[in-house]
Amino acid sequence: MIFEELELPGLFRLLPEPHADERGFFARTHCESEFAERGLVGRFAQSSVSFNHRRGTVRGMHFSKPPHAETKLVRCTAGAIHDAVIDLRPGSPTYRRSLSVTLSAANRHALYIPAGLAHGFQTLSDDTEILYMIDRPFVASAADGVRWDDPAFDLTWPEPVSIIAARDLAFPDWTGR
Repeated sequence: MIFEELELPGLFRLLPEPHADERGFFARTHCESEFAERGLVGRFAQSSVSFNHRRGTVRGMHFSKPPHAETKLVRCTAGAIHDAVIDLRPGSPTYRRSLSVTLSAANRHALYIPAGLAHGFQTLSDDTEILYMIDRPFVASAADGVRWDDPAFDLTWPEPVSIIAARDLAFPDWTGR
């Protein structure tokens, strides 16, 4: 695996290193010891799947409040997504900055998202599926989010929104929290 550190501290894009032969290829997508060598969380307590029927669907921007803040490893297993994060760590030099990458079944990249970042995505194709590995059990009372179009952040989305949950539309402005 190749760990590519991105502009937000602790955020990594992971690229598989395929070993190919006449059958196809084999590539490692997670190794606890390789994560630990870099000081990253490498043990995950839960795996979840998000399936989305329509292109343009937005989910996010979600996070869990401390002490239940989650580290996630996200991979698109079918279709493609515009994956976005916002740094909500108050002491971070990149506080309130966002970053987006394309994850797809074709590029097989993953995104390692440290605790303290809000996460969301927009589907770039119909019938898109995303695999989440999460380092701790979900605590519903800690679940929170910021609006996908909150002017406090520099988020841009590549497509018109086709579907978004009422919950995601109802998050309050970040300013003043």
